[in-house]
Amino acid sequence: MQSRRRNHYDVTNQVCIADPLDVQGEVTRLLSRHNPQLDPTILSLAFRRFTELHAGVLPGYAAADTPYHDAQHSLDCTLGTARLIDGHTREAPESERISPRRALLGVLIALFHDTGYIRRSGDRAGNGAAYTLSHVQRSGEFLERILPSLGFAAEARLAAELVHFTGYEMPLDAIDVHDPADRALGFMIASSDLIVQTADRCYLEKCRDFLYPEFEVAGLAGAPRPDGPQPLYADRDTLMRGTPEFNARLWEDRLDGYFGGIHRYFGVHFEGRYGAANPYTDAIQSNLRRVKLAIRRGRFDELRLRPRAIDASCMRYALGLPADLRAAA
Repeated sequence: MQSRRRNHYDVTNQVCIADPLDVQGEVTRLLSRHNPQLDPTILSLAFRRFTELHAGVLPGYAAADTPYHDAQHSLDCTLGTARLIDGHTREAPESERISPRRALLGVLIALFHDTGYIRRSGDRAGNGAAYTLSHVQRSGEFLERILPSLGFAAEARLAAELVHFTGYEMPLDAIDVHDPADRALGFMIASSDLIVQTADRCYLEKCRDFLYPEFEVAGLAGAPRPDGPQPLYADRDTLMRGTPEFNARLWEDRLDGYFGGIHRYFGVHFEGRYGAANPYTDAIQSNLRRVKLAIRRGRFDELRLRPRAIDASCMRYALGLPADLRAAA
């Protein structure tokens, strides 16, 4: 393993999370550990549809255009979900384990959990970030459309509920999921979603350069707009200064709170190969040290990593299509 983590690789520096096929291969390997009868064609088709969707060649959808909530984030979340399921299956009592079919459903939900940012034909917004405040509901609607074609028609409605654990559009107690195994699956998807983005090598630079502009489009940053939401951040520096407190709330309220610390199964998955912690928590702590130093110095310009959004052109390349292909909005 290389000593210096690369921008588009996971926390182990071994899986390219910008490459749908690389992530597909690792997810398939992990699920096959506990399900020798796994049909890999389902995952193959799902990752193909994911790539087509982000590339802008899936009928009815424009190309993905949100730089923070890009293809890499969703692929990273999918890999993290598969790792949590693996750890949970290894250690949880047999009566509480995730069934093979439920495990496959979980990675499909993770793969498509942010599809609500992608504009549909007929949407009037000029950028997918305009749907920030409704993207989870829209992602649920996409799951209800796509899952029957993947053999999960019976679970499509459940998936549309489970995806709400990744968002803030409804209170967590209002999510209509009651089976303990289904709730555990939702907690794993949501925990992965939070942890992988805050463990991203370029997390801080992405917040400053990618997330803030998305918030501006959504009306959540910058000057207030008539009839718009109340902005959370006046400027980029305000967003960055709030990063440590925001992360502390994530752990207290959700990761160690409502989700019951289910993230601990990352440690089981990694089998102590990375020390007492695991590479996700190590990366998060590194990011928090970096941002706290920048806050003390008042120098956010010293955050100098150079992330690249894995955008529609990258996904067109993955499909072997011309980079200048344009999809109908």
